Amino acid sequence: MADMKKVATRDSYGNALKELGAQYDNLVVLDADLAGATKTSTFQKAFPDRHFDCGIAEASLICAAAGLSTTGLVPFASTFAMFAAGRAFEQVRNSVGYPHLNVKIGATHGGLSVGEDGASHQCCEDFALMRSIPGMTVICPADDVEAKAAVKAAYEMNGPVYLRFGRLAVPVFHEENFAFVIGKGEVVRDGSDVAIIANGLLTYEAIKAGEELAAAGINAMVINMATIKPLDEELVIAAAKKCGKVITCEEHSVIGGLGEAVSSCLSENYPVPVKRIGVNDEFGHSGPAVAVLEQFGLCAANIVATAKEMCK
Repeated sequence: MADMKKVATRDSYGNALKELGAQYDNLVVLDADLAGATKTSTFQKAFPDRHFDCGIAEASLICAAAGLSTTGLVPFASTFAMFAAGRAFEQVRNSVGYPHLNVKIGATHGGLSVGEDGASHQCCEDFALMRSIPGMTVICPADDVEAKAAVKAAYEMNGPVYLRFGRLAVPVFHEENFAFVIGKGEVVRDGSDVAIIANGLLTYEAIKAGEELAAAGINAMVINMATIKPLDEELVIAAAKKCGKVITCEEHSVIGGLGEAVSSCLSENYPVPVKRIGVNDEFGHSGPAVAVLEQFGLCAANIVATAKEMCK
């Protein structure tokens, strides 16, 4: 595992846009004075006439993307998650969600792994905000391969999509031929004692936890649930029926994200014990990304401890 290639999914986003831009003339990219940080500069260098810097004006960024989408273009509006989901929420809701326009929102620097940027930039509320908008698809890929495939899938579908990417480089565990389907989860590891459902960088931590649990005699199922909305309820229910216990893991608040989506599904369809691993209704703080994640329990060690407690 130590030798696995690591790539930040924000880099995957920039590379995917460049690849798609070469295939589709109607793809345009908008940014809010953050092309270097969001990695849309990769697209900008290749297609300068199709890249638009809207400045530090996220509301205008979203409205411009909405307008462009009505002309047949497919805009990817790009900025930090805190600004895309937070500062521009009204515009996303009223100018994109309400008319159900074909706008893709590329939100980078999501979650605590922004690290030293601190609480003001550590957006752990974006899943909740975007899930609340009717018709919005919400995706948080786990690695480089899945992130690029998710960008392509978002381009190919009609309707608004919120894509969350990270700054921290994470292991690439998918094969290049991985087939990503919006709304479908992926069983990374089969098991029968407890189901661990994760997304984003917590997916690889769940995989590590699954291997450690196996060594301790606990057979854990690990599911990568990159699409938070629409949730793969069929897979969630099947996992609950097989394992009888569920743990959710996300780099997001335990309020309103993957954990609540899974809990809501199971409470209505197949109630089983559920433990949510995430940010427990508090703000983050500045520090090295890995250390902050560990301090908040967003790591394999805490997943293992939680699973062992559930399986006593």
